[in-house]
Amino acid sequence: MSKVITRKVKATSAAPADTAARLKRIEAIGPTLWDEAHESDRQRMLTEKAMAALHGERLFRMLLPRDVGGDELPLPEFFQVIEALGRFDGSTAWCVCQGNGCATLAAYLDLEVAQTIWGKPDSVLAWGPGRTEARAGEGGYRIFGKTAFMSGSHRATWLAAHCNSTLEADGTLRKDAKGGPEVRTAVFPADSVTLSDTWDVVGLRGTGSDGIALDGLFVPDEFTIVRSAMMDRRRSDSPIYGFPQTGIYALGFAGVALGIARGFLDAFLALAQEKKPRLVAEPIRENPVVQDEVAHAEARIGAARAYLVNAVERAWREAEAQGEPSVEARMGIRLAGTHATHEAKAAVDLLYDTAGTSAVFASTPFERRFRDVHAVALQIQGRKTHYRSVGAWLLGHPPDMEVI
Repeated sequence: MSKVITRKVKATSAAPADTAARLKRIEAIGPTLWDEAHESDRQRMLTEKAMAALHGERLFRMLLPRDVGGDELPLPEFFQVIEALGRFDGSTAWCVCQGNGCATLAAYLDLEVAQTIWGKPDSVLAWGPGRTEARAGEGGYRIFGKTAFMSGSHRATWLAAHCNSTLEADGTLRKDAKGGPEVRTAVFPADSVTLSDTWDVVGLRGTGSDGIALDGLFVPDEFTIVRSAMMDRRRSDSPIYGFPQTGIYALGFAGVALGIARGFLDAFLALAQEKKPRLVAEPIRENPVVQDEVAHAEARIGAARAYLVNAVERAWREAEAQGEPSVEARMGIRLAGTHATHEAKAAVDLLYDTAGTSAVFASTPFERRFRDVHAVALQIQGRKTHYRSVGAWLLGHPPDMEVI
């Protein structure tokens, strides 16, 4: 990544009181998010009531630039918000994280275009991976191909496709500055396409991560952007936009996992006060094995969280000082985020077993969290191959910039 801002930028870290107030508001809407989670799971998309609660707190505008009506929330605080949402519902936290990662695109688009996309208070952009291409034409591009895993797409107002290649009008492949295929993101109104109905999955069902098929959809040039040239178009001095979107997803989705695990542990502590297994006279809180496992779960969650928070805060300080985090800081987020995700899953697995049959019923606070944390660990930000990528770099190999 080229360094775009070389001067010292103004620090934007939120005061502790602001952070506490925001988290308190999350606590206030938390019961609504929890109550709606079962229906979101059934519908395979967040409910309208859940979305209204999120929009009421401007939670899809946390990482949106201020000149487009956003809050430019510092990433350490953003992490805390996502984690807090995850305690109530993993799918909700996931969609908010995804929507905010997509919203950072506004910092690189022309201001008028960004204001068109995010001009309404309930504006949400969603995208996902796929195999698509952009074919150049007069005034814009025709988009062909398919996408998938577009989390939050059913409640989004705009969608986007990351075109893996761009073809000239004569069919020749357009190259980027490094000589590779030009990768171009194209943004279009959500009502211009039809979503698939394939998101019938085990965990994170409420994210509604379906896809689309594109067969020549026209997108004006100004609603497209070359991925490799984004930083050169950066409009804001906020440290947020010196971070690659991959890094924001890495810390945010790890926050989802940690939030789910914390919610699971809290529910287990309540269960342990009264649950008496069959043929056992005392509640499980008196069982030494249970006591040991609770302590191990707390240590896994707490230690992984501390490691990740330290990595995020280091990267944020660097971005405040020099406009972007270093490769070392980005690698730190990748490793800490991957580690946190799998430690969260391990803690949930441990307590799920200890909860016994109380954990298998859909009406309990355990079953959906168990499914969701496993889904978080399987997606791209939780890949165990990230350990190899970081390890190779620590041993002197060139950094894999695609994963940080």
